[in-house]
Amino acid sequence: MYGSEDGEKRKATLDTTGPVTTDMQTIQLLEETLLVAKRTVERGRVRVSVLTETEQHQVRETLRSSRVEVAHVAVGTWLEAGEAMPQPRTENDVLIVPIVEEMLVMEKRLVVVEEMHIRIVQGQEEVEQAVPLRRQRAVIEREWPDREGSPT
Repeated sequence: MYGSEDGEKRKATLDTTGPVTTDMQTIQLLEETLLVAKRTVERGRVRVSVLTETEQHQVRETLRSSRVEVAHVAVGTWLEAGEAMPQPRTENDVLIVPIVEEMLVMEKRLVVVEEMHIRIVQGQEEVEQAVPLRRQRAVIEREWPDREGSPT
């Protein structure tokens, strides 16, 4: 046990800046703090390359086409007074469109001057052409910084 003299000395060396009571005194001794930090650790690298390959493929297809042939055919037929105007007609896959003109004579009459004969000609042709097709693939390479980090 401490004597009263030692007790007096101890009181004199204590920090008395905190709250003091007559029975007990509180002294703050130490406080711990935590600091968390992160760092990057390289374990290896991955290199991804994309390769494009081109192949020529032959494509064969039938192309269909249509063309129109127009022929002007002179007729020179007079229409009688009151006769109906001639209408377009089809004969043997040919569309015939009458062209009419008014001519002044002693009386006014319609004259079929010409006809247009229109024929639609169908055709087809086999065509072959080289067409490039592209294909891509990914190449993945792993690089390890040292032999210790590489898998076995």
